[in-house]
Amino acid sequence: MKRELPLLVTAVIGLFMILSFFVPNHLVSVPADFLQQCAVIIVAFGYVLGGANALRVNLEGIAKRHADWPFKVVLVAALVFTVGAGLVEGRHWQDNRTVSMFLYNQVYSPMQGTMFALLAFYIASAAFRAFRIRTVEAGLLAVAALIVMLGRVPLGNSMTAWLPEPLRLEAMQDWIMNVPQNAAKRAILIGAAMGVMATGLRVILGIERSYLGGGD
Repeated sequence: MKRELPLLVTAVIGLFMILSFFVPNHLVSVPADFLQQCAVIIVAFGYVLGGANALRVNLEGIAKRHADWPFKVVLVAALVFTVGAGLVEGRHWQDNRTVSMFLYNQVYSPMQGTMFALLAFYIASAAFRAFRIRTVEAGLLAVAALIVMLGRVPLGNSMTAWLPEPLRLEAMQDWIMNVPQNAAKRAILIGAAMGVMATGLRVILGIERSYLGGGD
């Protein structure tokens, strides 16, 4: 019964949510909206559990004086201070000149920009390894990447400004991004969507049971 009841609840709710997309009736849409709101509440509790787990793990590291315990102190202090500021300011935390918005605009956003700036070096290193032309496909990839990169900067546009507009780097990179790149991206998204649908059906039908904490 410990496994059959969760499987039954999952199957019933999953089928009901699928039904809500095809049956425009308030007897279906109202309960579906309620279930979606319940899911949002559960996700919110997940954030709370995640924060509590982060506190527990880092406090244990501080108590045991791990090698990086000073960084854990900074993390715990920042977490407690940010959550405390949000609780004090309540629904007005997005107003101007609040502590929460100051932390977001002056601390979080610059740190996020720094992380993305550091990732640029890793992306450049990966691109250098990927663009080693050993096959025809790698050569096509390198040529397309070069056209796209040059076509997005003023230098590339000035280099081909004397050519007819369809042959300029800017126009060529627009065509690459809008036609072959979009086609490949949509194919990947369609494949991913089909995978999600297959996984959802496996869960609804009780074939996939990993969320119960074990195998079959």
